[in-house]
Amino acid sequence: MMDALGMNEVMSIPTGFLVCDTMLKAANVTLISSGCVCAGKYYTVVSGEVAAVQAAVEAGRKMAQGVLVDSLVIPNVDRSVAPAIMACTETDDLKAVGVMETYSLCAAIHAADAAAKAADIRLLEVRLGRGLGGKSFVLLTGEVAAVKAAVEAAEALEETQGLMGKSVVIPAPHPDLLRSMQ
Repeated sequence: MMDALGMNEVMSIPTGFLVCDTMLKAANVTLISSGCVCAGKYYTVVSGEVAAVQAAVEAGRKMAQGVLVDSLVIPNVDRSVAPAIMACTETDDLKAVGVMETYSLCAAIHAADAAAKAADIRLLEVRLGRGLGGKSFVLLTGEVAAVKAAVEAAEALEETQGLMGKSVVIPAPHPDLLRSMQ
C-alpha cells in the first residue's frame, strides 16, 4: 500500500546509485523511479508506509555525504502522483491544460501532489529533469477553473516557494497539442 512518497535528489551520479541502494535496503519501500538527470544529478523516488518511507529517505540523506540537493517525504500522497512520475497516465480528451515548471525535482512532486489535492484535475505527467537542464515540469488537465485552482494551490505551497518557474493554463487546447504531449 502506498501511503507516502519519498525522494532524494543528489548532485553526484555515483553517489546517487549508492543512495538509491541504501534507501531500498533501509526499509520496506517500493522503487517508483530513479535515474540520472541533467546537470549531473541523480534522483530516487520510493513509496510505502509513512514510517518506512521516512526511514528510507533519512538513510539516503545520510549516505549523500554533502551532495544532497533536496529531499522530501509526502505522507498521504495523492495516488495519481506516482503514475504521473512514471508517465503512465493517458488521456484522449484535453479540456484545459496546466503546465507548471520548477527548478527542482522535489518541487515538481510537491506541486503535483498539491495540485491533485486542490481540485478535480488529472495529472498527466511529472517530468523530472531529463533533458531539461535540471528543470522539471508538471502537466495536468481538467475544467479550466479546476486547472487554475490546482496551479494556484501548487504555486502557493511553502515547499515550492522560490522553486517555481513559469506556469500557464491553456483553455480549450488545440487537438494537436495532445499528440505533441504523447
